[in-house]
Amino acid sequence: MKSANFFAVDLGATSGRTIVGSIIDGKLEQREITRFQNNIIQTGGHFYWDIFSLYSEILNGLKKVAEQNIDIQSIGIDTWGVDFVCVGKDGNILRNPFSYRDPHTDNAMDEYFKVIPKQKVYEKTGIQFMQFNSLFQLWAMRQANDSALEAADKILFVPDALMYMLTGKTVCEYTILSTSQILDPRTKRIDTELIAAVGLTERHFGDYVNPSQVIGTITKEVQTITGLGPIPVVAVAGHDTAAAVASAPSLDEHFAYLSCGTWSLLGIETKEAIISDESFKYNFTNEGGIEGTTRFLKNICGMWLLERCRKEWKPTDNPVSDEQAPADINVINRDASEMPPFLSFINPDDPSFANPESMVGAIQEFCKKNGQYVPHGYIEITRCILDSLAMRYRQVMEMLKGMAPFPIERLHVIGGGTYNKYLMQMAANSTGLTVVTGPVEGTAIGNIMLQAKAAGMVADRFEMRKIIANSIDLKVYQPADKQIWEDGYKQYLQLFN
Repeated sequence: MKSANFFAVDLGATSGRTIVGSIIDGKLEQREITRFQNNIIQTGGHFYWDIFSLYSEILNGLKKVAEQNIDIQSIGIDTWGVDFVCVGKDGNILRNPFSYRDPHTDNAMDEYFKVIPKQKVYEKTGIQFMQFNSLFQLWAMRQANDSALEAADKILFVPDALMYMLTGKTVCEYTILSTSQILDPRTKRIDTELIAAVGLTERHFGDYVNPSQVIGTITKEVQTITGLGPIPVVAVAGHDTAAAVASAPSLDEHFAYLSCGTWSLLGIETKEAIISDESFKYNFTNEGGIEGTTRFLKNICGMWLLERCRKEWKPTDNPVSDEQAPADINVINRDASEMPPFLSFINPDDPSFANPESMVGAIQEFCKKNGQYVPHGYIEITRCILDSLAMRYRQVMEMLKGMAPFPIERLHVIGGGTYNKYLMQMAANSTGLTVVTGPVEGTAIGNIMLQAKAAGMVADRFEMRKIIANSIDLKVYQPADKQIWEDGYKQYLQLFN
């Protein structure tokens, strides 16, 4: 097998990184080039992403590649889902894009369903209803007479917009489009009735492309800025979860995956979409995967809960008040794991945790309203979060098992959440499944391997996953304390069934 270097841009909702991945003698090696913050900008009563800052960080990573004389084969970009950029007829970006955490979509779903009923929308798309889905963002913008949408010639999802800034090509990549609630998963095209309700047509979106498709080369301008030649840009799995699932090192199909980071996404990989009364009832989603597969999953709030709490706690080596906590997240998790479990639970997906002014306050208020013990201090609040996430995983897994077309034999966990060994053991205890963790940088690895496929270095997802499995250290967690966790789950269900 020949060797090659691939440049992966992996953008999450709180941070981003650029990584060079190299395939050498059938194994994957990677090195981080840059890491940076991705900050939400609050102004004028709205929350935005800084698309120009992200573009600048990509250029910075490419400059470093040129300075280090790294010969890269191609460039690929993955990001979070649903958010998009409006581009004018003159080709200019009209404004920074709204963040999915912006409250302008409050009540947008209910208003949209007055035009097209909720069940019909689900039958068309098979997508989990969340108020920030692109369809409802577009509706909210149209109702507000948003100037950027009014002037938009093209709507480009965030990874597509960044590829446009690099290449000048307007495309609509399948996996990122599938997060929008405007895609028909059967035809793999935009549903024209749904977008007509927000005053748009297919013409407003780029050309359809699939993962591992080369869309063009970086422009002369980008070449001059970075010092690189005409490097190809590959449409990888633009949605970070699709890229992460591509990296799950399973050698067969009988697995569930948990992409564990700011969000937790729990699901299976299927050949066809699963759209049924049951999937509608449980609000499961059918998003695009690689090689025409479907990611049948449910979005669960993830480490966002703890990340926000840590911003409120003052870091100190010796916490003595409820407003303080150790700076080291590993110490926080360890301390929480040593206290008695199940003193209180939250529903991680309750809207009150979407973007509160105080996450600590929101958790305490939720527990108070539900007649539970109110946690105080970093140890009790962290334990409440971890217990609640583990139980929510169990609850969603039970739903999933009832709809999966095959037996689920193990759970592969990918993403930064795998660093939290306490949560990983809790996930095994709660679900009763063997949990296999790794890779940590799953999205970047999936991104790299899809570029390798575009270069003809791997044939399919199974060969990709075999290389990944041979290239990383996997950690296995076996279920323990069965009766304790069964009793805890019954307690959880009494609150949130």
